[in-house]
Amino acid sequence: METENRQKVYGLLREMGIPFSVEEHPPVYTIEEMQKLSIGGGEGEIVKNLFLRDNKGRRHFLVVLQQDKKADLKALRQLIQSTPLSFASEERLMKYLGLAKGAVTPLGIIHDSQHQVEVLLDEDLQSASRIGVHPNDNTATLWLSWDDLIGFITRMGNPLRLIRL
Repeated sequence: METENRQKVYGLLREMGIPFSVEEHPPVYTIEEMQKLSIGGGEGEIVKNLFLRDNKGRRHFLVVLQQDKKADLKALRQLIQSTPLSFASEERLMKYLGLAKGAVTPLGIIHDSQHQVEVLLDEDLQSASRIGVHPNDNTATLWLSWDDLIGFITRMGNPLRLIRL
């Protein structure tokens, strides 16, 4: 069942001329659950998305990594010159990205009209033929290219930085 949130994403992508495909599935909350369902059939890279905040709660980061990478928060902190990082609360996730737990995605920046969330993309995703992200809920995976993901984030106006962990 498509939610209003998903329809907003689809409409915006179409408006931007960004091609995508969608794969419906039961709700998933982890990369492991997605792998068990064989989402994407091994073609493309499903990403791991982390919503983080600095220790003062002034900066918020959406980190998009290859699914098998571990996020070293200390290394990331140094890389982006931040105070200590931690996972943001569900309340902050809803406030800044309009998303519920389990549905974190770079497409959530459609709700960040103030461009307060800094998007950090794993450079290693560039080699993926397709990138799989949630369309703002966890009952589907939306597939698009690296270039189109970069273009989407850029057009939305959020700060974007390529990182390598």
